Amino acid sequence: MRMKKSSQGSKLLEGAFILSAAAILTKLIGTLQKIPLQNMGGDAAFGIYNTVYPLYNMLATVAMLGLPAAISKFVAEASAGRNAAEGRKVLRISALTTLLSGLLLACAVYAGAPLLAKWIGNSHVTAALRSSAWALAVVPLMAALRGYFQGLHNMVPTAVSQVVEQTVRVGVMIALLLYLTREGADAASIAAGALLGSAAGGAAGLLVVLLYLRRHRQGREPDAEQQPGTAAEEAAALELPATLPAAGGRSAPGSRLRRLLGYSLPVMLGLLATPLIGLVDVFTVPRLLASGQSDAAAMVQFGIYNRGLPLVQLVTMLATSLSVVFIPALADANYRGDRLLIEKRCSLSLRWFWLLGLAASVGLAVLAVPVNTALYGDAAGSGAMAWLAFTAAGGTVSIISAALLQGLGIVRAPALHLLAAALLKAALNLLLIPQQGIAGAAIASVAANGAAAALNVLLLRRRGYLRLRFADAAVRPAALLAGLAAAAAAVSYGASAAAEAAGLGGSRTAALAQSVLGVLAGCAAFAVGAVALRLLREEELRQLPGFGPRLADKLKRLRLFP
Repeated sequence: MRMKKSSQGSKLLEGAFILSAAAILTKLIGTLQKIPLQNMGGDAAFGIYNTVYPLYNMLATVAMLGLPAAISKFVAEASAGRNAAEGRKVLRISALTTLLSGLLLACAVYAGAPLLAKWIGNSHVTAALRSSAWALAVVPLMAALRGYFQGLHNMVPTAVSQVVEQTVRVGVMIALLLYLTREGADAASIAAGALLGSAAGGAAGLLVVLLYLRRHRQGREPDAEQQPGTAAEEAAALELPATLPAAGGRSAPGSRLRRLLGYSLPVMLGLLATPLIGLVDVFTVPRLLASGQSDAAAMVQFGIYNRGLPLVQLVTMLATSLSVVFIPALADANYRGDRLLIEKRCSLSLRWFWLLGLAASVGLAVLAVPVNTALYGDAAGSGAMAWLAFTAAGGTVSIISAALLQGLGIVRAPALHLLAAALLKAALNLLLIPQQGIAGAAIASVAANGAAAALNVLLLRRRGYLRLRFADAAVRPAALLAGLAAAAAAVSYGASAAAEAAGLGGSRTAALAQSVLGVLAGCAAFAVGAVALRLLREEELRQLPGFGPRLADKLKRLRLFP
């Protein structure tokens, strides 16, 4: 039985790895696709897209009603209780509910697009809002089907559909961009075309999971009913009951739906907390920028403001992907009551993600002008990009600290802290944007992300899970970052002088060389400084769950440790 438990645990870990790898790949594709969008569509189209897309993500979360997580939970319980028929009933009622909610919300968005545009304060977003409505019609159903397979511990359909969805979305978006720009379409039409890619990607992802569902029903992927003993083994491995009093039996569809919604709606509310800071920008920045200039000019400025976001998102994407490692590790330590291990893991993970976030922030701030020119063709908004870079530090710590709190069973506090940060963001936008424009919006974002991070960290400290040392948090990191900034700036300046001498001054090629060489110099200075200042210690690195020991071995082979 222990071997079967181990085998089942390995299967679950393998599934988690597949899902994490797919999530990283799709997030990378989704983040980097914004650069060709700005290059081909211009800053106005980029601004419209970045106004509508966060709103679409929030509406899609609402349309899903948190049901994918509920489906996964109840189907897993049904499978463990050898009640595959109940799992199929859960799937049917959940799929119908998400299909209807998605269609209703899609119709509401399509019909109400002019009113939403009025609330946003810019009429140019109407067509893009209507384009996003098509995606709302298919994405919630796709998410529900993914939840069903995750409940069966089969992560492959979710992973494959995620990659297909994102690939098709970006491919259709770029094809439409090429067509619309060649036809001389305006910025509103280009942004609307780009958002149609989300509908195409959603349809492709839905088709993939439907094909997997067909194979599953045909018995090519046997379920619990076709493999006697498998469900019992899963129940033992997951320590679930063999029967399901709450989910089994002949309960009416209405009762089953009430149980699902009772679990899913709190999940949905928690998910809505995450994008709040970005949504504050959607409903305040275009309106505030339009004061004293046209709606079109305001969208150009909002597009320039959003130039730095894909780069910051690459850093926070890494934190999000790695945060899943800490939740089970801390949950296990908390279950065993090992407070010393909890304190070590909290301190080490926060200190290192704080350093990595600060390093990314300082590096991007120092190299803002060449990076902006290399990626977007000119240096417009480089000051705002330099400010926005520092959201990487606060955002990274906020994500990791929230994961640590969740691993310790403290679930509501991080969402409440994000709500407080969003309120701060709104207040600072109202105060700073009229005076400083997009730079004021960037400063407000830094403050809001920093506030969310600080609230999480202070809660960990107050609960006794964290000890803060000023030297580790501020003094030695300041010396490290000063060396990083000096190295990146010096090498970038040298590359700029060489480009000028070669007659390439001001070109995107020269800016790209400055950026790459500056990043490499900053990374080298960071590695050397971390070892010299004893911010990186082998014994601490080995305490990180999952990847820590392997990374320590590699650094030791490079002789970075004694």
